Amino acid sequence: MRNSADLASALLVLLAVFIPSAAMGEDTPTPDPWDERAISAPLERGDYSGTLTREKLDELTAIGERLFEARFTTLDGVGRPMATQAIIPTKRRRETRLEFQRMAGMDAASCASCHNDPVSGGAGDFVANVFVSEGFSNADFDSIDPQFSNERNTNHLFGAGLIELLAREMTVELQATREEAARQARAKGETVTLPLQAKGVSFGSITVEADGMVDLSGLDGVDTDLVIRPFSQKGVMTSLRQFTVNALNQHHGMEAVERFGARWTGEIDFDQDGKGDEISPGDVSAMVAWQATLEPPVAATPDDERWREASATGDALFDTIGCSSCHIRALPLSSLEFADPGPVDAAGTLRGDEDGDVAIYDLGLYDWAARLERNDKGEVMVPLFGDLKRHRIADQKVAILGNELLAQRFVDRDVFMTGELWGIADTAPYGHRGDLTTLDEIIRAHGGEGSQAARAYEALPESDRTALIAFLKTLEVGR
Repeated sequence: MRNSADLASALLVLLAVFIPSAAMGEDTPTPDPWDERAISAPLERGDYSGTLTREKLDELTAIGERLFEARFTTLDGVGRPMATQAIIPTKRRRETRLEFQRMAGMDAASCASCHNDPVSGGAGDFVANVFVSEGFSNADFDSIDPQFSNERNTNHLFGAGLIELLAREMTVELQATREEAARQARAKGETVTLPLQAKGVSFGSITVEADGMVDLSGLDGVDTDLVIRPFSQKGVMTSLRQFTVNALNQHHGMEAVERFGARWTGEIDFDQDGKGDEISPGDVSAMVAWQATLEPPVAATPDDERWREASATGDALFDTIGCSSCHIRALPLSSLEFADPGPVDAAGTLRGDEDGDVAIYDLGLYDWAARLERNDKGEVMVPLFGDLKRHRIADQKVAILGNELLAQRFVDRDVFMTGELWGIADTAPYGHRGDLTTLDEIIRAHGGEGSQAARAYEALPESDRTALIAFLKTLEVGR
Protein backbone atom coordinates (compact mmCIF):
# COMPACT_ATOMS: atom_id res chain seq x y z
CA MET A 1 0.00 0.00 0.00
CA ARG A 2 1.01 3.65 -0.09
CA ASN A 3 3.58 4.99 2.38
CA SER A 4 2.59 7.11 5.37
CA ALA A 5 3.20 10.42 3.58
CA ASP A 6 0.99 9.32 0.70
CA LEU A 7 -1.75 8.24 3.10
CA ALA A 8 -1.62 11.45 5.10
CA SER A 9 -1.91 13.53 1.95
CA ALA A 10 -4.79 11.43 0.66
CA LEU A 11 -6.66 11.68 3.98
CA LEU A 12 -6.41 15.44 4.00
CA VAL A 13 -7.78 15.58 0.50
CA LEU A 14 -10.53 13.11 1.37
CA LEU A 15 -11.64 15.36 4.23
CA ALA A 16 -11.74 18.25 1.80
CA VAL A 17 -14.21 16.29 -0.32
CA PHE A 18 -16.70 16.38 2.53
CA ILE A 19 -15.95 19.81 4.02
CA PRO A 20 -17.40 22.88 2.26
CA SER A 21 -14.79 25.28 0.98
CA ALA A 22 -14.48 28.18 -1.40
CA ALA A 23 -12.26 26.03 -3.61
CA MET A 24 -15.19 23.71 -4.22
CA GLY A 25 -17.31 26.57 -5.52
CA GLU A 26 -20.29 28.18 -3.87
CA ASP A 27 -22.73 26.33 -6.12
CA THR A 28 -21.35 22.86 -5.35
CA PRO A 29 -23.87 21.03 -3.15
CA THR A 30 -22.37 19.49 -0.02
CA PRO A 31 -24.16 16.42 1.34
CA ASP A 32 -25.32 16.35 4.94
CA PRO A 33 -23.47 13.83 7.13
CA TRP A 34 -26.57 11.63 7.16
CA ASP A 35 -27.26 11.91 3.43
CA GLU A 36 -27.97 8.55 1.83
CA ARG A 37 -26.29 9.48 -1.44
CA ALA A 38 -22.79 8.50 -2.48
CA ILE A 39 -22.55 11.16 -5.20
CA SER A 40 -23.42 14.74 -4.28
CA ALA A 41 -22.58 16.29 -7.65
CA PRO A 42 -20.99 15.04 -10.90
CA LEU A 43 -17.26 15.62 -11.18
CA GLU A 44 -16.13 17.72 -14.15
CA ARG A 45 -13.30 16.09 -16.11
CA GLY A 46 -12.11 19.47 -17.32
CA ASP A 47 -11.09 20.31 -13.75
CA TYR A 48 -8.55 17.48 -13.87
CA SER A 49 -7.14 17.64 -17.39
CA GLY A 50 -3.57 18.01 -18.62
CA THR A 51 -0.57 16.75 -16.67
CA LEU A 52 -1.64 16.64 -13.04
CA THR A 53 0.62 17.75 -10.21
CA ARG A 54 0.99 15.37 -7.29
CA GLU A 55 -1.32 17.58 -5.24
CA LYS A 56 -4.00 17.54 -7.94
CA LEU A 57 -3.55 13.82 -8.47
CA ASP A 58 -3.96 13.16 -4.75
CA GLU A 59 -7.16 15.18 -4.83
CA LEU A 60 -8.55 13.16 -7.73
CA THR A 61 -7.52 9.75 -6.37
CA ALA A 62 -9.07 10.55 -2.99
CA ILE A 63 -12.38 11.18 -4.73
CA GLY A 64 -11.90 7.98 -6.73
CA GLU A 65 -11.23 5.96 -3.60
CA ARG A 66 -14.37 7.36 -1.98
CA LEU A 67 -16.44 6.39 -5.03
CA PHE A 68 -14.83 2.93 -5.17
CA GLU A 69 -15.74 2.29 -1.54
CA ALA A 70 -19.09 4.11 -1.59
CA ARG A 71 -22.32 2.16 -1.21
CA PHE A 72 -24.44 3.50 -4.03
CA THR A 73 -28.16 3.95 -3.39
CA THR A 74 -31.30 4.54 -5.42
CA LEU A 75 -30.76 8.26 -4.84
CA ASP A 76 -27.58 7.93 -6.92
CA GLY A 77 -29.28 5.85 -9.60
CA VAL A 78 -28.85 2.28 -8.38
CA GLY A 79 -31.05 -0.08 -10.35
CA ARG A 80 -31.64 -0.78 -14.03
CA PRO A 81 -35.22 -2.04 -14.25
CA MET A 82 -35.32 -1.78 -18.06
CA ALA A 83 -31.66 -2.43 -18.93
CA THR A 84 -29.55 -5.58 -18.86
CA GLN A 85 -25.99 -6.05 -17.63
CA ALA A 86 -24.73 -6.27 -21.23
CA ILE A 87 -21.70 -4.23 -22.25
CA ILE A 88 -23.61 -2.91 -25.26
CA PRO A 89 -26.58 -0.89 -23.95
CA THR A 90 -29.48 -3.34 -24.16
CA LYS A 91 -33.10 -2.88 -23.15
CA ARG A 92 -35.09 -5.54 -21.36
CA ARG A 93 -38.33 -6.69 -22.93
CA ARG A 94 -40.05 -6.20 -19.60
CA GLU A 95 -39.11 -4.90 -16.18
CA THR A 96 -37.25 -7.39 -14.02
CA ARG A 97 -38.94 -8.67 -10.90
CA LEU A 98 -35.56 -9.34 -9.26
CA GLU A 99 -33.71 -6.06 -8.81
CA PHE A 100 -30.84 -7.78 -6.97
CA GLN A 101 -29.76 -11.23 -8.13
CA ARG A 102 -26.49 -13.13 -8.23
CA MET A 103 -26.27 -14.06 -11.89
CA ALA A 104 -27.24 -11.03 -13.95
CA GLY A 105 -26.84 -8.41 -11.23
CA MET A 106 -27.27 -6.12 -9.54
CA ASP A 107 -25.20 -7.99 -6.99
CA ALA A 108 -23.30 -5.42 -4.92
CA ALA A 109 -23.73 -1.96 -3.45
CA SER A 110 -20.03 -1.07 -3.66
CA CYS A 111 -16.95 -1.90 -5.73
CA ALA A 112 -15.21 -2.70 -2.46
CA SER A 113 -17.88 -5.29 -1.66
CA CYS A 114 -15.88 -7.70 -3.84
CA HIS A 115 -12.46 -6.04 -4.16
CA ASN A 116 -11.54 -6.04 -0.47
CA ASP A 117 -9.05 -8.79 0.43
CA PRO A 118 -6.68 -8.04 2.09
CA VAL A 119 -7.65 -4.36 1.69
CA SER A 120 -9.77 -2.17 -0.58
CA GLY A 121 -8.77 -2.78 -4.19
CA GLY A 122 -7.83 -6.35 -3.38
CA ALA A 123 -9.30 -9.68 -4.44
CA GLY A 124 -12.43 -11.47 -3.27
CA ASP A 125 -13.27 -14.76 -1.60
CA PHE A 126 -15.58 -17.32 -3.25
CA VAL A 127 -18.55 -15.54 -1.75
CA ALA A 128 -17.74 -12.52 -3.94
CA ASN A 129 -17.78 -14.45 -7.22
CA VAL A 130 -19.41 -12.76 -10.21
CA PHE A 131 -21.25 -14.24 -13.18
CA VAL A 132 -20.26 -13.30 -16.69
CA SER A 133 -22.45 -13.64 -19.76
CA GLU A 134 -22.97 -11.78 -22.99
CA GLY A 135 -26.16 -10.30 -21.54
CA PHE A 136 -29.80 -11.28 -21.58
CA SER A 137 -32.83 -9.39 -22.82
CA ASN A 138 -34.61 -10.85 -19.82
CA ALA A 139 -33.26 -12.21 -16.56
CA ASP A 140 -36.32 -13.14 -14.55
CA PHE A 141 -34.65 -16.17 -13.05
CA ASP A 142 -31.97 -16.46 -10.39
CA SER A 143 -29.76 -19.32 -11.52
CA ILE A 144 -26.03 -19.89 -11.26
CA ASP A 145 -26.09 -22.90 -13.57
CA PRO A 146 -22.99 -22.75 -15.82
CA GLN A 147 -25.14 -23.10 -18.95
CA PHE A 148 -26.28 -19.52 -18.38
CA SER A 149 -23.06 -17.78 -17.36
CA ASN A 150 -19.44 -18.24 -16.31
CA GLU A 151 -18.67 -17.95 -12.61
CA ARG A 152 -15.51 -15.96 -11.89
CA ASN A 153 -13.48 -15.12 -8.83
CA THR A 154 -12.54 -11.47 -8.19
CA ASN A 155 -9.00 -10.35 -9.11
CA HIS A 156 -7.02 -7.72 -7.21
CA LEU A 157 -6.26 -4.32 -8.76
CA PHE A 158 -2.85 -3.51 -7.31
CA GLY A 159 -0.38 -2.41 -9.96
CA ALA A 160 -3.24 -2.12 -12.47
CA GLY A 161 -1.95 1.16 -13.90
CA LEU A 162 1.37 -0.46 -14.74
CA ILE A 163 -0.43 -3.39 -16.36
CA GLU A 164 -2.43 -1.09 -18.62
CA LEU A 165 0.67 0.89 -19.58
CA LEU A 166 2.47 -2.33 -20.52
CA ALA A 167 -0.52 -3.38 -22.63
CA ARG A 168 -0.56 -0.06 -24.46
CA GLU A 169 3.14 -0.24 -25.31
CA MET A 170 2.85 -3.87 -26.41
CA THR A 171 -0.08 -2.97 -28.65
CA VAL A 172 2.03 -0.30 -30.32
CA GLU A 173 4.83 -2.83 -30.95
CA LEU A 174 2.51 -5.44 -32.45
CA GLN A 175 0.70 -2.99 -34.69
CA ALA A 176 4.03 -1.55 -35.84
CA THR A 177 5.07 -5.05 -36.92
CA ARG A 178 1.86 -5.36 -38.93
CA GLU A 179 2.63 -2.07 -40.67
CA GLU A 180 6.20 -3.16 -41.35
CA ALA A 181 5.01 -6.43 -42.86
CA ALA A 182 2.64 -4.51 -45.14
CA ARG A 183 5.42 -2.12 -46.14
CA GLN A 184 7.80 -4.94 -47.00
CA ALA A 185 5.13 -6.84 -48.96
CA ARG A 186 4.39 -3.76 -51.07
CA ALA A 187 8.07 -2.99 -51.65
CA LYS A 188 9.04 -6.58 -52.55
CA GLY A 189 5.85 -7.49 -54.36
CA GLU A 190 5.72 -10.80 -52.51
CA THR A 191 4.29 -12.42 -49.41
CA VAL A 192 6.01 -11.40 -46.17
CA THR A 193 5.73 -13.17 -42.81
CA LEU A 194 7.10 -11.53 -39.66
CA PRO A 195 7.23 -12.80 -36.08
CA LEU A 196 4.92 -10.93 -33.72
CA GLN A 197 6.77 -10.06 -30.55
CA ALA A 198 6.27 -7.43 -27.90
CA LYS A 199 8.57 -6.97 -24.91
CA GLY A 200 10.01 -10.41 -25.59
CA VAL A 201 6.62 -12.16 -25.57
CA SER A 202 5.74 -14.10 -28.75
CA PHE A 203 2.24 -13.68 -30.16
CA GLY A 204 2.82 -15.89 -33.19
CA SER A 205 3.32 -14.38 -36.62
CA ILE A 206 1.58 -12.21 -39.19
CA THR A 207 1.58 -12.64 -42.97
CA VAL A 208 0.81 -9.96 -45.55
CA GLU A 209 0.32 -10.77 -49.23
CA ALA A 210 1.72 -8.59 -52.01
CA ASP A 211 -1.78 -7.22 -52.67
CA GLY A 212 -2.13 -6.12 -49.04
CA MET A 213 -4.31 -9.01 -47.83
CA VAL A 214 -3.46 -9.91 -44.24
CA ASP A 215 -3.32 -13.52 -43.05
CA LEU A 216 -3.99 -13.68 -39.30
CA SER A 217 -3.96 -17.46 -38.95
CA GLY A 218 -0.56 -17.33 -37.25
CA LEU A 219 -1.71 -15.18 -34.32
CA ASP A 220 -1.29 -16.68 -30.86
CA GLY A 221 -2.89 -15.34 -27.70
CA VAL A 222 -4.05 -11.95 -29.01
CA ASP A 223 -7.05 -10.50 -30.85
CA THR A 224 -6.98 -9.93 -34.60
CA ASP A 225 -6.71 -6.14 -34.13
CA LEU A 226 -3.46 -6.79 -32.20
CA VAL A 227 -4.73 -4.84 -29.18
CA ILE A 228 -3.56 -6.30 -25.87
CA ARG A 229 -6.53 -6.44 -23.52
CA PRO A 230 -4.99 -7.08 -20.10
CA PHE A 231 -8.04 -7.08 -17.85
CA SER A 232 -10.47 -9.85 -16.87
CA GLN A 233 -9.52 -13.48 -16.63
CA LYS A 234 -10.18 -13.95 -20.34
CA GLY A 235 -8.22 -10.86 -21.38
CA VAL A 236 -11.17 -9.08 -23.00
CA MET A 237 -11.06 -5.68 -21.27
CA THR A 238 -8.82 -3.03 -22.81
CA SER A 239 -8.61 -0.52 -20.01
CA LEU A 240 -9.43 0.33 -16.42
CA ARG A 241 -11.90 2.80 -17.85
CA GLN A 242 -13.78 0.13 -19.79
CA PHE A 243 -13.61 -2.23 -16.81
CA THR A 244 -15.05 0.47 -14.53
CA VAL A 245 -17.88 1.48 -16.87
CA ASN A 246 -18.85 -2.18 -17.37
CA ALA A 247 -18.74 -3.04 -13.68
CA LEU A 248 -20.73 -0.01 -12.56
CA ASN A 249 -23.59 -1.05 -14.82
CA GLN A 250 -23.50 -4.81 -14.19
CA HIS A 251 -22.97 -4.86 -10.45
CA HIS A 252 -24.70 -1.67 -9.32
CA GLY A 253 -26.99 -0.49 -12.08
CA MET A 254 -25.01 2.76 -12.14
CA GLU A 255 -24.84 3.77 -15.79
CA ALA A 256 -22.00 5.94 -17.07
CA VAL A 257 -22.98 8.85 -19.28
CA GLU A 258 -20.20 8.09 -21.77
CA ARG A 259 -21.83 4.78 -22.72
CA PHE A 260 -25.47 4.90 -21.62
CA GLY A 261 -26.13 8.62 -22.04
CA ALA A 262 -27.74 10.53 -24.88
CA ARG A 263 -24.65 10.41 -27.12
CA TRP A 264 -24.91 6.64 -27.65
CA THR A 265 -28.47 5.74 -26.69
CA GLY A 266 -30.41 8.93 -27.38
CA GLU A 267 -31.69 8.81 -23.80
CA ILE A 268 -30.69 10.47 -20.54
CA ASP A 269 -32.26 7.73 -18.41
CA PHE A 270 -31.58 4.60 -20.48
CA ASP A 271 -32.34 2.13 -17.68
CA GLN A 272 -35.57 3.94 -16.79
CA ASP A 273 -34.98 4.02 -13.07
CA GLY A 274 -35.98 7.66 -12.76
CA LYS A 275 -32.41 8.93 -12.44
CA GLY A 276 -30.55 10.31 -15.46
CA ASP A 277 -26.84 10.88 -16.07
CA GLU A 278 -25.87 8.72 -13.12
CA ILE A 279 -22.07 8.54 -13.46
CA SER A 280 -20.29 11.44 -15.15
CA PRO A 281 -17.08 11.03 -17.20
CA GLY A 282 -15.34 12.86 -14.35
CA ASP A 283 -16.59 10.33 -11.80
CA VAL A 284 -15.22 7.51 -13.96
CA SER A 285 -11.91 9.35 -14.31
CA ALA A 286 -11.57 9.65 -10.54
CA MET A 287 -12.14 5.92 -10.09
CA VAL A 288 -9.66 5.14 -12.88
CA ALA A 289 -7.05 7.44 -11.34
CA TRP A 290 -7.32 5.70 -7.97
CA GLN A 291 -7.02 2.23 -9.49
CA ALA A 292 -4.18 3.27 -11.82
CA THR A 293 -2.08 4.62 -8.97
CA LEU A 294 -2.46 1.64 -6.63
CA GLU A 295 0.96 0.46 -5.51
CA PRO A 296 2.12 -2.76 -7.19
CA PRO A 297 2.57 -5.90 -5.07
CA VAL A 298 5.99 -6.67 -3.64
CA ALA A 299 8.27 -9.64 -3.09
CA ALA A 300 8.66 -9.67 0.68
CA THR A 301 11.69 -10.95 2.58
CA PRO A 302 10.47 -13.27 5.35
CA ASP A 303 11.70 -12.71 8.90
CA ASP A 304 11.85 -16.45 9.48
CA GLU A 305 15.25 -17.84 8.45
CA ARG A 306 13.84 -21.22 7.38
CA TRP A 307 11.30 -19.46 5.16
CA ARG A 308 14.04 -17.33 3.59
CA GLU A 309 16.11 -20.42 2.78
CA ALA A 310 13.14 -22.34 1.37
CA SER A 311 12.06 -19.32 -0.65
CA ALA A 312 15.49 -19.00 -2.22
CA THR A 313 15.32 -22.63 -3.33
CA GLY A 314 11.80 -22.15 -4.67
CA ASP A 315 12.85 -18.99 -6.48
CA ALA A 316 15.35 -20.99 -8.54
CA LEU A 317 12.94 -23.88 -9.12
CA PHE A 318 10.36 -21.44 -10.52
CA ASP A 319 12.59 -21.00 -13.57
CA THR A 320 13.97 -24.53 -13.68
CA ILE A 321 10.62 -26.28 -14.10
CA GLY A 322 9.31 -23.72 -16.61
CA CYS A 323 6.85 -21.58 -14.63
CA SER A 324 8.52 -18.41 -15.89
CA SER A 325 7.85 -19.28 -19.55
CA CYS A 326 4.37 -17.78 -19.09
CA HIS A 327 4.64 -16.17 -15.67
CA ILE A 328 7.49 -13.92 -16.80
CA ARG A 329 9.05 -12.26 -13.78
CA ALA A 330 9.17 -8.71 -15.16
CA LEU A 331 8.41 -6.84 -18.37
CA PRO A 332 10.06 -3.53 -19.36
CA LEU A 333 7.99 -0.33 -19.40
CA SER A 334 9.24 2.78 -21.19
CA SER A 335 6.94 5.42 -19.73
CA LEU A 336 5.15 5.87 -16.41
CA GLU A 337 2.79 8.53 -17.79
CA PHE A 338 -0.75 7.17 -17.69
CA ALA A 339 -3.09 9.00 -20.09
CA ASP A 340 -6.81 8.87 -19.32
CA PRO A 341 -8.77 8.24 -21.49
CA GLY A 342 -6.35 5.91 -23.21
CA PRO A 343 -5.47 5.73 -26.91
CA VAL A 344 -7.37 2.52 -27.80
CA ASP A 345 -10.65 1.32 -26.42
CA ALA A 346 -14.02 -0.06 -27.39
CA ALA A 347 -16.84 2.19 -28.56
CA GLY A 348 -18.84 3.46 -25.63
CA THR A 349 -15.72 4.16 -23.60
CA LEU A 350 -14.01 7.52 -23.96
CA ARG A 351 -10.85 7.37 -26.10
CA GLY A 352 -8.00 9.85 -26.31
CA ASP A 353 -9.10 13.46 -26.59
CA GLU A 354 -12.49 12.83 -28.22
CA ASP A 355 -14.18 14.99 -25.60
CA GLY A 356 -11.34 17.52 -25.49
CA ASP A 357 -10.00 16.58 -22.06
CA VAL A 358 -7.07 14.21 -21.50
CA ALA A 359 -5.44 13.82 -18.10
CA ILE A 360 -1.89 12.55 -17.55
CA TYR A 361 -1.19 10.74 -14.29
CA ASP A 362 2.56 10.45 -13.78
CA LEU A 363 3.04 7.27 -11.75
CA GLY A 364 6.67 8.31 -11.33
CA LEU A 365 5.49 10.83 -8.72
CA TYR A 366 4.92 8.00 -6.24
CA ASP A 367 7.61 6.68 -3.92
CA TRP A 368 6.82 3.10 -4.91
CA ALA A 369 7.82 3.84 -8.50
CA ALA A 370 11.35 4.73 -7.41
CA ARG A 371 11.67 1.31 -5.78
CA LEU A 372 11.05 -0.56 -9.03
CA GLU A 373 14.16 -1.88 -10.76
CA ARG A 374 15.27 -0.53 -14.13
CA ASN A 375 17.10 -2.25 -16.94
CA ASP A 376 20.18 -0.98 -18.77
CA LYS A 377 17.94 1.07 -21.08
CA GLY A 378 16.43 2.90 -18.14
CA GLU A 379 13.08 1.14 -18.57
CA VAL A 380 11.04 0.28 -15.48
CA MET A 381 10.89 -3.46 -14.87
CA VAL A 382 7.32 -4.29 -13.86
CA PRO A 383 7.47 -7.45 -11.68
CA LEU A 384 4.06 -8.82 -12.65
CA PHE A 385 4.96 -12.52 -13.13
CA GLY A 386 2.84 -12.65 -16.28
CA ASP A 387 2.95 -12.13 -20.04
CA LEU A 388 -0.37 -10.38 -20.89
CA LYS A 389 -1.16 -13.23 -23.28
CA ARG A 390 -3.95 -15.80 -23.55
CA HIS A 391 -3.15 -19.50 -23.28
CA ARG A 392 -5.10 -22.75 -23.49
CA ILE A 393 -4.92 -23.95 -19.92
CA ALA A 394 -6.87 -27.24 -19.96
CA ASP A 395 -6.81 -30.50 -21.90
CA GLN A 396 -8.48 -33.89 -21.82
CA LYS A 397 -6.17 -35.20 -19.11
CA VAL A 398 -6.29 -32.15 -16.85
CA ALA A 399 -9.56 -30.30 -17.41
CA ILE A 400 -10.05 -28.62 -14.02
CA LEU A 401 -9.49 -25.09 -15.36
CA GLY A 402 -11.61 -25.75 -18.43
CA ASN A 403 -14.68 -25.51 -16.22
CA GLU A 404 -16.70 -22.99 -18.26
CA LEU A 405 -19.41 -23.82 -20.79
CA LEU A 406 -19.70 -20.47 -22.56
CA ALA A 407 -17.15 -18.67 -24.73
CA GLN A 408 -16.70 -14.97 -23.92
CA ARG A 409 -16.11 -12.37 -26.62
CA PHE A 410 -15.00 -15.08 -29.08
CA VAL A 411 -12.38 -16.47 -26.67
CA ASP A 412 -12.63 -20.25 -26.29
CA ARG A 413 -13.88 -21.50 -22.96
CA ASP A 414 -10.60 -23.21 -22.01
CA VAL A 415 -8.41 -20.22 -23.00
CA PHE A 416 -7.50 -17.70 -20.30
CA MET A 417 -5.13 -14.83 -19.70
CA THR A 418 -1.98 -15.72 -17.81
CA GLY A 419 -2.73 -14.76 -14.23
CA GLU A 420 -0.20 -12.29 -12.83
CA LEU A 421 1.32 -13.90 -9.75
CA TRP A 422 2.31 -10.70 -7.95
CA GLY A 423 0.15 -10.51 -4.84
CA ILE A 424 -0.78 -14.20 -5.00
CA ALA A 425 0.11 -14.78 -1.35
CA ASP A 426 -2.81 -12.55 -0.35
CA THR A 427 -5.39 -13.54 -2.95
CA ALA A 428 -6.59 -17.07 -2.13
CA PRO A 429 -8.71 -18.92 -3.16
CA TYR A 430 -7.36 -19.74 -6.61
CA GLY A 431 -8.58 -20.64 -10.07
CA HIS A 432 -10.99 -18.78 -12.33
CA ARG A 433 -13.89 -19.87 -10.12
CA GLY A 434 -12.03 -19.45 -6.84
CA ASP A 435 -12.68 -23.06 -5.85
CA LEU A 436 -9.10 -24.21 -5.28
CA THR A 437 -7.91 -23.45 -1.76
CA THR A 438 -4.15 -23.99 -2.02
CA LEU A 439 -1.30 -23.02 -4.33
CA ASP A 440 -0.43 -26.70 -4.63
CA GLU A 441 -3.90 -27.39 -6.05
CA ILE A 442 -3.83 -24.58 -8.60
CA ILE A 443 -0.39 -25.61 -9.87
CA ARG A 444 -1.49 -29.23 -10.32
CA ALA A 445 -4.65 -28.01 -12.11
CA HIS A 446 -2.65 -26.64 -15.04
CA GLY A 447 -3.26 -28.49 -18.30
CA GLY A 448 -2.84 -27.47 -21.92
CA GLU A 449 0.05 -25.07 -22.37
CA GLY A 450 0.75 -25.17 -18.64
CA SER A 451 0.91 -28.93 -18.48
CA GLN A 452 4.67 -29.37 -18.87
CA ALA A 453 5.50 -27.09 -15.94
CA ALA A 454 2.75 -28.61 -13.79
CA ARG A 455 3.91 -32.16 -14.43
CA ALA A 456 7.50 -31.10 -13.67
CA TYR A 457 6.24 -29.67 -10.36
CA GLU A 458 4.47 -32.94 -9.53
CA ALA A 459 7.70 -34.86 -10.22
CA LEU A 460 9.69 -32.81 -7.70
CA PRO A 461 10.44 -34.21 -4.26
CA GLU A 462 8.07 -32.89 -1.61
CA SER A 463 10.76 -30.65 -0.11
CA ASP A 464 11.18 -28.84 -3.46
CA ARG A 465 7.44 -28.49 -3.97
CA THR A 466 7.23 -26.97 -0.51
CA ALA A 467 10.09 -24.61 -1.35
CA LEU A 468 8.29 -23.39 -4.48
CA ILE A 469 5.18 -22.67 -2.40
CA ALA A 470 7.38 -20.84 0.12
CA PHE A 471 8.62 -18.60 -2.70
CA LEU A 472 5.12 -17.88 -4.02
CA LYS A 473 4.03 -17.02 -0.48
CA THR A 474 6.48 -14.09 -0.51
CA LEU A 475 4.61 -12.38 -3.40
CA GLU A 476 2.41 -10.13 -1.29
CA VAL A 477 -0.05 -7.36 -2.10
CA GLY A 478 1.56 -5.32 0.67
CA ARG A 479 -0.19 -3.05 3.18
